Order: sequence, then C-alpha cells, then structure tokens
Amino acid sequence: MTDHLADIKKYVETVDETVVAAMEKTYRLVLSKQDSASVSFSDPAELATVRENFLKKKLGVTGSDAELDAQIKQVGQQIHGRKDRLTVYYLLAEHYGKLDALK
Repeated sequence: MTDHLADIKKYVETVDETVVAAMEKTYRLVLSKQDSASVSFSDPAELATVRENFLKKKLGVTGSDAELDAQIKQVGQQIHGRKDRLTVYYLLAEHYGKLDALK
C-alpha cells in the first residue's frame, strides 16, 4: 500500500496527519483497488466524478464546473508521476480550506 502521508508531504509543508488517517479509513475500499487508488487525469468522466462527488458533495464547494475543473487540473499538474487519490483529495481540500470536512 502507498505511504499516503509521505506522498502528501511532497506537496504540502505541514500535513494534518489526523485528516490523512481519517481519509485512509473513509476511502479504504477505493484505495485497495489498483485502478481506483489513483486519479486518471486523462479520463473526463473520472474528473467529473472528482468534481461532483468529492468537491461538491463531500466538501460542499460551490462554483462553476469550469472553475472547479480548472482547480482539479492545477492539482494534477502539481503532482508528478502517479496521481494518488488521497494526495489529490488532500490538495483539493486544502486549497478550498475544507480539511476539517474530512476528519
């Protein structure tokens, strides 16, 4: 299994370890499958799922789809190599000031 905390620390100076532990528990099933443990930034349907299910439903982020899609794309460009789902979600939640929603 991926060391999610170490991966997130590559991109964030101070990581809330409580949030990461809660995310690992919440997304345990998704992370256990190789094809869903990372985000495919080349798949428009997957990016729409991140926008709709994570940003809008889980975090309660508002904004136009274009604005949210631009932020998702920016996170994808920030991460090098494999786009670990927890890293993507953590960076998006941090950007929107919504880390507490993941505890």
